[in-house]
Amino acid sequence: MKWWNQIEQYFKRNYLRFLERLFARQVQIPQFINFSNVKSILVVRQHDQLGDFLLATPVLRALRKSFPDARIGVVVRSYVAEVLEHHPHVDEVLVVHEALSGWSPSGFWRFLRRWRSGWDLAIVLNTVSHSLTSDLIAYFSGARYILGSEHKIFPGCRRNFFYNLLAPYWDEPRHQTERNLDIVRHIEVDTDDLREEIRLTGRELEEARQQLQYYGLDTTRLVIGIHPGAGKIPNRWPVTRFVELAQELVRRFQAQILLFWGPNEEDLKEAFLLEADFTPILIAPTRLRQLAAYFRQCHALVCNDTGVMHLAAAVQVPLVAVFGPTDPEEWKPIGENFIGIRGAGHRTETVSVQQVYEALCQLLGDRLPASLTEVAKPTDASSFDISESKIETYVNALQKKKGIAKNSGEIK
Repeated sequence: MKWWNQIEQYFKRNYLRFLERLFARQVQIPQFINFSNVKSILVVRQHDQLGDFLLATPVLRALRKSFPDARIGVVVRSYVAEVLEHHPHVDEVLVVHEALSGWSPSGFWRFLRRWRSGWDLAIVLNTVSHSLTSDLIAYFSGARYILGSEHKIFPGCRRNFFYNLLAPYWDEPRHQTERNLDIVRHIEVDTDDLREEIRLTGRELEEARQQLQYYGLDTTRLVIGIHPGAGKIPNRWPVTRFVELAQELVRRFQAQILLFWGPNEEDLKEAFLLEADFTPILIAPTRLRQLAAYFRQCHALVCNDTGVMHLAAAVQVPLVAVFGPTDPEEWKPIGENFIGIRGAGHRTETVSVQQVYEALCQLLGDRLPASLTEVAKPTDASSFDISESKIETYVNALQKKKGIAKNSGEIK
């Protein structure tokens, strides 16, 4: 939608002060509003970044808690729409397509009917950027109340005039999940559960498991996902570091490595394979839900500060993420199972392999198998017992470990 973005930016710079005179709504005090009459809520989170959207999912949980019987709809761009499938706190998903080719006449009228279907409250989650399009969607939804943040005022305007409920903005550093919740806290909506959330079905998880087993995944071994990609180049940890880390995990723990990469990141895959002295299981770019289901088969994921970090966190996969320009205190998924390591000078290349390895070991704890490099080795020939009785003991132990009944030939 580059053409629309150009129009939006032009209006922001030149004409919004005139629109303020026409469309400004009188600010209301939440304590004087009877929110028990709110039966339908439209949440507008049109920003097209996957991570930004997932960090806003606790707002949906908070709304469902405060309005258990309300109809809750969410306006999103098509890129992230699928992560709301089967979501327990969402009744309707209204998709805005980025390109004109994504719209059909019937699809447009269907969107229009749902958009104008009598919303009581519209909420614009404008934490990172302020979209005129999002404001217009909220305003022309016909909602009686429109809630948004007081910050990021459009050029030439006195306030965010499309809203009649203005949530205060705190200047001090604050996690993005908290910033999203700050908006609905203005109307006394809140939650203690700050997890990002995607709801996968049992069928999706089973299909992912079967597909990975077809690729050769051994579920009895440690499984680590590696995703060296990121849309923003400064956010990328050098691919050679990912290779070094993966090789150490294979050497020490016989780990199985699943290698992921994103669209237009084929060069990262090739660079990884060129440097690696082992063969990972390759997972080509796929739908977000299928990717999340693959992540769920991993004991942990190592990645950069990018959308897939939040995708994995939303299905509760432990992870270690490398940060550079952005602050993990504001952007890392909230929870003890997610570790963010920021490089010195805010550069990813200053993060060492040892730092990530130690963080991963700390994260996995008792789930790590015994390190193969720490198994005692004989110092001379006399210390190695090769008697028949000893060999039989070794064989029996091996058969027991593999679940093979001695003399029966049956797999238990």
